[in-house]
Amino acid sequence: MRGTIYSGINNIYDVRYEDDSNHECRIKGKILKDDLDSYNPLAPGDRVEFEASDSGKGLITSRLPRRNRFARWNRKRESWQVIAANIDLLLAVISSKNPPFRPRFVDRVLIAAAQGDVTAAILVNKIDQGVDGWVNERIAAWERLGIRVLRSSAETAEGLGELKTLVKKKTVALFGPSGVGKSTLLNRLIPGLELATDEISPKYDRGRHVTNFGRLLDAPWGGKLIDTPGVREILVRGIDPEELPHWFPEFEDVMTECSFRPCSHRHEPECGVIKAVEEGRIHPDRYENYLRIRDEIEDNIHW
Repeated sequence: MRGTIYSGINNIYDVRYEDDSNHECRIKGKILKDDLDSYNPLAPGDRVEFEASDSGKGLITSRLPRRNRFARWNRKRESWQVIAANIDLLLAVISSKNPPFRPRFVDRVLIAAAQGDVTAAILVNKIDQGVDGWVNERIAAWERLGIRVLRSSAETAEGLGELKTLVKKKTVALFGPSGVGKSTLLNRLIPGLELATDEISPKYDRGRHVTNFGRLLDAPWGGKLIDTPGVREILVRGIDPEELPHWFPEFEDVMTECSFRPCSHRHEPECGVIKAVEEGRIHPDRYENYLRIRDEIEDNIHW
């Protein structure tokens, strides 16, 4: 039998069979734990083969090939954590003001999505709280790169029509920090869902963890949405320092102007990237994020 992983926790997985029946399954032996680079062998969206019993439970015997995956490096586990698989779109969700707008977090999400062959877009939520000029400026920098950016408010329903149109008949994962409104958005999009939500911590100005594990949800207009736990950081791993500039699309054309090869784009004279930053062709905050990520990769080069 073949089915789709809807959720999983403590190695117990909710598998939806093709006739829409649900089965509580465990992994059979170590068949999925060999030669994998992540500590969780299955994630929402994965397609699997399983053996079912009359009790509605079953054993997962194999994972079918993935067409893509979105994963983050887990610092504590020192391994990849697969967030979602076989998705049509990843929505990097961020809030415009509360919790604070974090564009550098989103830059890292875009790189992680590209690593997994996942198409990504950005959703700036809570626009009812206001959108500062520097936020609009950063959004414009993404849009100049051809990245789709949506704006929404779960409180006023502004932008939800555009969001529904974008995700219709697709499998879409929502990913971002705690408190940006992912669960609230899903409650607005799927009537009767009633996912748990919480207020922003006034002490730390960030969200509290409410969603504890990822789950795939059926959307009433067709398609599927994946709710994911909020995260505070996303690390860039699996990229050589010299290759990092190629993960910043705006660097590609101007790197040909560099006088030194290879060029780290940090301090070299006649560097095309530095010149483009000075001339306003590359957003300075994107460039600063590149420098920080490169330092981080070099500090952890053994990965």
